[in-house]
Amino acid sequence: MSWDFSTEPDFQKKLDWVEEFCKNEIEPLDLVFPYAVRSKDPKIKALVKPLQDQVKAQGLWALFLDKDLGGPGYGQLKLGLLNEILGRYGSAPQIFGAGAPDTGNMEMLAAYGTDEQKKRWLEPMLNQEIWSAYSMTEPQGGSDPKLFKTHALRVGDDWIINGEKWFTSAGRAADILFVMCTNGMFIVPRDTPGVEIMPEPRLHNHIKYVDVRVPGDHLLGPEDGARVLAQRRLGGGRIHHAMRTISQCKLAFDMMCERALSRESHGKIIGEHQMVQEKIADSYASIRMLRLFVLETAWKIDKSSTHETRTDIAAVKYTMAKVLREVSFNALHILGSLGTTNLTPIQGMYAAAPTMGIADGVDEVHKVTVARNVLSSYKPHEGFWPTEYIPAKREKAREKFEPLFEKDPDLRKIADGYAKYIASRT
Repeated sequence: MSWDFSTEPDFQKKLDWVEEFCKNEIEPLDLVFPYAVRSKDPKIKALVKPLQDQVKAQGLWALFLDKDLGGPGYGQLKLGLLNEILGRYGSAPQIFGAGAPDTGNMEMLAAYGTDEQKKRWLEPMLNQEIWSAYSMTEPQGGSDPKLFKTHALRVGDDWIINGEKWFTSAGRAADILFVMCTNGMFIVPRDTPGVEIMPEPRLHNHIKYVDVRVPGDHLLGPEDGARVLAQRRLGGGRIHHAMRTISQCKLAFDMMCERALSRESHGKIIGEHQMVQEKIADSYASIRMLRLFVLETAWKIDKSSTHETRTDIAAVKYTMAKVLREVSFNALHILGSLGTTNLTPIQGMYAAAPTMGIADGVDEVHKVTVARNVLSSYKPHEGFWPTEYIPAKREKAREKFEPLFEKDPDLRKIADGYAKYIASRT
């Protein structure tokens, strides 16, 4: 039997290094030069590259990729422990070459791309020479592929794409777009004629594809294989979101505890008020349960696959959104009016929490998936009464003891006495 919640000493050293590196190097960069990792300014790039070089020297670059796909091959459990730290700092995932939405897109390219596609797009993405976005959701059907209308028509050696996509995160800033069509996954350079990015929303973009022509080799994976690629991408993406959400919850928790010991109300430190203590206790338990659930799910993926772990991945996905919403709400209330401003991370965290319940599939869909998968392992009971119907179980238990009762009438009398006592209380 193996049931160990400890971390290998050598890997713990890695985690300690990441913690110090993020706190002392990445956080100051974020505060003075926001979004520096995407800047094209040579002076800003000169600040980012030395940090990325340190990450690479530690063997932590593109840490989400398995060895056979060109990464360090840490597996999901170790990745979870790393993401618990990275998720606390805005640009840390990008500094480590592991930021969404590029991670999922790179996984698709690494797993399904041809050698030429990998050279053209994967290598520049790994080197952060180009950035990508994932264009899946549609205005009329949300994230349900059965309702998608965006289609690619084969014309000679090319494909012509027509359709409309909604909530393409960072599409405006991307160099290439991974466009999910009804008949395949296509890589579309953003500046291709016919790619029309609407003015709003600014971050999660509304994009129209009007007679967008791309060469035949821009199809990623097999024709009609978009759903398979999407599940490969989204399964990992959901668990990665959950890993980083733990760090956000911990940040909110640290802030609420610090504030609870620093402010007074009605003659005593607010941490001594029971309502505040309740928020702290509930938040502590919720974070601990979420963390164990996420790490166990990551461990299961390492031992099997994202497909075999899909029920737990779905459950983790909607649980993380719920915990983030509750913990950030508790933190906001303990910080009071300060928590409602943009002077701390709390307000933004609480405002973003509902988005986590929608991104990568709405919570309701994941709950349906979990319920359906769980119920498939059960059977209906026979007759009118459930398996745990006590009178029926008691009757069957009596039958088990009947041979003993035949040999010992006094034992039967004792059993009959218990039966009368039980009957008198029902």
